[in-house]
Amino acid sequence: MRKLRIALVGCGRIGNRHAEHISNYCELIAVCDIDKDKANSLSENYSVKAYYDIETMLSENKDEFDVVSICTPNGLHCEHSILALKHGFNVLCEKPMALSIEDSNRMIIQAEKSNKRLFNVKQNRFNPPVAKLKELIDDGVLGKIYNVQLTCFWNRNTDYYKNSWKGTLDLDGGTLYTQFSHFIDLLYWIVGDVKHLNAIGKNFNHESEIEFEDSGVVSLEFNNGALGTINYSVNSFNQNMEGSLTLICEKGSVKIGGQYLNILEYSNIEDHIIEELPKGNKPNNYGKYTGSMSNHDKIYMNLIDVFENNKPIQTSAFEGGKTVEIISRIYDQIRGN
Repeated sequence: MRKLRIALVGCGRIGNRHAEHISNYCELIAVCDIDKDKANSLSENYSVKAYYDIETMLSENKDEFDVVSICTPNGLHCEHSILALKHGFNVLCEKPMALSIEDSNRMIIQAEKSNKRLFNVKQNRFNPPVAKLKELIDDGVLGKIYNVQLTCFWNRNTDYYKNSWKGTLDLDGGTLYTQFSHFIDLLYWIVGDVKHLNAIGKNFNHESEIEFEDSGVVSLEFNNGALGTINYSVNSFNQNMEGSLTLICEKGSVKIGGQYLNILEYSNIEDHIIEELPKGNKPNNYGKYTGSMSNHDKIYMNLIDVFENNKPIQTSAFEGGKTVEIISRIYDQIRGN
C-alpha cells in the first residue's frame, strides 16, 4: 500500500515540524511558501519540489497528493484551506482553524461541498495526563463536574514578536488564538460547551509590540452547570511558568500541570487510583521558548488511520470551529464588540 501523500503550505517553524513528521509517516510531495528562501530550504532538505504560490501548486498537482497541510499564519488558514478544498484536496489545518466564527463555518461548508475531509490540529489531546482525564470524565469515574480552573502563564518576549506576523490582529488574532487555543479546545473537549462567559483583558507589557491583550481573566458557566475560570498571560518572567487544568468534581479532584499540561500534579478520586502514566513527548522547542507537547506524530498517525482504516478523525472541523467560537466570544467581551 502506498503512503499517504502530503503537500505542505507554510515553511516556517511549525511547517518544519510538520515536514519532519510527514516524512516519517507519510510521503512529502511538495512545499510552498511566498518566502522563497524558506521554501527552497525545506525542499532541499526533503528533496521535493518548491512552490512560491499556493494556486500554482494546487493547479499543477491535481492527482499528485491526498492532503494539503496548512501551516501558514493564523489569518490565512481560512483562505488557504478553502482554496485547497475547492481544488479537491483534503485539508489538515494548523490551529487555530480560523480567526472568526464566520470563517470557520465557511471552511466547514466548503469541505461539505467538496466532499472532502477537514482536519484540525489539536495535539494536546494526546498528552497522557489529558487523555486519562478525558477517559475518567467519559467513564463517569469523577461524576458531575463542579469547578474548572485553566491557568496559562507563559513567556513571549520582544524577540518573539520582532519582524513577525505574530502580534497583529489580522494574522495573529490574539493571545488566545496563537498561544492558548489548544487549552481552550481542551475545556470544550473535556468539560463541554460554554453557556455564559465574562472576560477582561489588558496589555501590560507589550504595548509597542502587539495589537491586543497580553493577559486576560475569564469566568465561565458551562452548559452542564459547571463553573470555570481562565487566567492567562504571556508575561511570565523570563520563561514559561505553567499550563494547568484543575477539575473539582463530585467524586474526585484532579490537576494536570507542568508548563504545557504534561504532568499529573494531583489526584484524589473515590475508589480509584490513577496508575503510572506513559511518558509523553517533549515540548516543541523553538530556541528561546517552548510550545505545547510535540504530538504532531500522533496527528499524522490519526490521518493515516482515517484514510486507511476508516477510523474517526481525532479532532473534527466542528470541534475546531467550537474553539474559534469560544475564543471569539471571549474577545467580543474584551474588545467590546
